[in-house]
Amino acid sequence: MRKSVKSLLFVGGLLLFSLSNAQTKESPLTQEQIDAKKKAAAEEKAKLPKPYHPEANAEADIQNAVKLAKKEHKNVIIQAGGNWCIWCLRFNNYVQQTPELKQIVDDNYVYYHLNWSPENKNEKIFSKYDNPGTKYGYPVFMVLDENGKLIHTQDSSVLEEGSGYSLEKVKEFFNSWRSKKS
Repeated sequence: MRKSVKSLLFVGGLLLFSLSNAQTKESPLTQEQIDAKKKAAAEEKAKLPKPYHPEANAEADIQNAVKLAKKEHKNVIIQAGGNWCIWCLRFNNYVQQTPELKQIVDDNYVYYHLNWSPENKNEKIFSKYDNPGTKYGYPVFMVLDENGKLIHTQDSSVLEEGSGYSLEKVKEFFNSWRSKKS
């Protein structure tokens, strides 16, 4: 009798555990919900500034950024991605619209948006920096010192929070990699 009560309690406990877990798991989205999310993302993307330029000569632009960084004793941040990437556009907009972040960037970095898109994958440039987009996705950040040496590659996903970015995490990233001379 004792074993059957224990067994019954055990099975009952498992059943309660299963039911409570089933209620906390998200149910899959319907096609209508998926379509609504896609539409909302497309509308958001259409409104955001487009900082990437597939036609740009990225190699020359980065050389010029390094020259300016050396002159101003700053580091260079290369934000790699494209105008097709909502998280890339969100990050750019977040920095530009957050005075505290914009000030840190303006005071400490020369900032460049390196395009990766079907029109221009900038393969030569990306291979120079170990193709970080294939490892981390986009956006991905590369920090160069004032001499153009890669000193850090940053996965952007660790800077995210909810459907945007964390102010504290982004500030920490920017403050950690600024030039000690600026």
